[in-house]
Amino acid sequence: MDIPSLHDSVSPEEWRLRLDLAACYRLVALYGWDDLVFTHISARIPGTEHFLINPYGLMFDEITASSLVKVDRDCNKLSDSPFPVNPAGFTIHSAVHAVREDAGCVLHTHTPAGVAVAAQKHGVLPISQPSTFVLASLSYHDYEGVAFREEEKPRLQADLGNCSFLVLRNHGLLTVGRTVADAFLHMYIFESTCRIQLAAQAGGELTKVDPRIIQTVGHAMKVQTGGLGGAFVWPALIRKLERVSAGYKT
Repeated sequence: MDIPSLHDSVSPEEWRLRLDLAACYRLVALYGWDDLVFTHISARIPGTEHFLINPYGLMFDEITASSLVKVDRDCNKLSDSPFPVNPAGFTIHSAVHAVREDAGCVLHTHTPAGVAVAAQKHGVLPISQPSTFVLASLSYHDYEGVAFREEEKPRLQADLGNCSFLVLRNHGLLTVGRTVADAFLHMYIFESTCRIQLAAQAGGELTKVDPRIIQTVGHAMKVQTGGLGGAFVWPALIRKLERVSAGYKT
C-alpha cells in the first residue's frame, strides 16, 4: 500500500510513539497473537488526551507508523486518514485510559490459549514461573457480551483497579503498560502463562507454587527484568523485527 509518510507532519514524540506502536502490531502478528483484523492496541500520545490505534481493516502485519489513526477518547478521527476506525472495539481501551494515568499503552488479544484460560473457572493457576509474575498483578472481569456498551465501563474499570494484567472472562487477555514496550512484555508473559497452563493440564497432577513465593515476586521482577519494564527487552525485539518485517517504519 502506498501510504504517505507522516514523519514531517507530526511531532518527534508522536513519531517515536508511532514507530513503537506499529512495531508492536507487527510483533503481535509475528508471535501469532493477532485475530485477523480484530482486537486493538492503543497508545496515548504524550501530553495529550489523544490516542493512536490501528486502521480498521488492515492485518496487523500491514500496519505502519504512518497508517496508524489518531483519535480522541471517543474514537473520533482527529487526523486525515483514508482508513476507518472501529469505535466499538475501542470501548475497552477508552475505559482503561480514562482511569489509568499510567496506561500509556493497552494491549488486548483473543488468542486460543488466552481465551481458553479465560473460560476456566479458576483462571490463572500458580503452576509456573511466568504465572507468578501475572498473579502478582492480576484481576478478572466477567463477560457481559461484546464489549461495546458504555454502561460496562465502570465495572471494567473497577475490576481492573491498579493491575497490569486483566482476564476478560470467556473473552481474552488485556495488559496495561506505561509504554508500548511494557504492555508487549506483559502480554508475552501473560500468553506464555496461559500456554504453559494448558500444556500442563494435559498431563498429570499439577504442582502449585507456594503462595508465599508469589507474595515476594515483586522483588524478583525488578531483578530479572527491571520491574517487568519492556525497555529491558524492547531493543532486541526491534532488532528481530528489523530482520523480518522492517516495513513498519514507513
